[in-house]
Amino acid sequence: MKAIVQDRFGPAEVLRLADVPVPVPGSREVLVRVHTAGVHIGDWHLMTGLPAVARLFGIGLRRPRIRVRGMECAGTVAAVGARVTAFRPGDEVFGVGTGAFAEYAVAREDRVVTKPAGLGFAEAAALPVSGQTALQALRAGASAGPARRVLVIGAGGAVGSYAVQLAKAEGAEVTGVCSTGKTDLVRRLGADHVVDYTREEFAAVGSRHDLVLDIAGNRPLPLLLTALAPGGRLVLVGGEGGSRFFGTLHRQLRASLPGVSDGRRMRTLVATDKAADLRQLAGLAAAGTLRPVIDASFPLAETPEAIRRLEGGHGRGKLVVRIADA
Repeated sequence: MKAIVQDRFGPAEVLRLADVPVPVPGSREVLVRVHTAGVHIGDWHLMTGLPAVARLFGIGLRRPRIRVRGMECAGTVAAVGARVTAFRPGDEVFGVGTGAFAEYAVAREDRVVTKPAGLGFAEAAALPVSGQTALQALRAGASAGPARRVLVIGAGGAVGSYAVQLAKAEGAEVTGVCSTGKTDLVRRLGADHVVDYTREEFAAVGSRHDLVLDIAGNRPLPLLLTALAPGGRLVLVGGEGGSRFFGTLHRQLRASLPGVSDGRRMRTLVATDKAADLRQLAGLAAAGTLRPVIDASFPLAETPEAIRRLEGGHGRGKLVVRIADA
């Protein structure tokens, strides 16, 4: 089969199109004929091996442990493992797999769900990781009480575009922070207020919020805390930049220390893949409550260009890679 592989860590140039064997699903896995794959920031981290500390946790020390990139996928079940009971060949599914930038990928049975009939493969592939991250971030903030006012920093990106829509669906008053080129999109997604960070800092607006989702990951914690109302919560969703070895790990660790937020709560989100969350996203998308925003679509051979566009940070919503015509 055709797949995007890499044999060393590095920039997008390390990715290449190659012929590799079709993977064999394990007993609890399904083999998916991939129609479309979503592009996620995690793909960039696995490609570059950055921050380097992540190499100590199984991605490979000197070279990638898994050669084929890609995790978000939508397609048709081609085969199932011996102990799989939820799916059969021919089922249309989406979720999180291994090696999604390929004609076939494997996924655990509990990390894929049935694709709604009215949802296209491209839209479905744009949902799994980014959608779950937004859903779980809002859930983490709601544990401190209902979030009537929500601030989404990075509102025009992959996770942020979902966070704005999900917060509005829950009845919150949403303020989105984004760059100039994304302000119209964020308004269309339902944000009540939009702050263009190239013209003004969100802290200067003066509003206080019950929940602040920091998806952009490049603002100092003290500044973020000024945007919280009494009893509010700050949720750090990922974070780019920092040193080559630790990245922004120091930021996440500081957020977890007791007492640093002067009584206001901070936490770092580590999103996980859950079939229940995927089914919830599928239902919201099928009902029209949640709309995947696709910025651009690339053929499989141009996956490196998709990663470069992602790395630039200027994407509006999601990028996808087309593998097979549905």
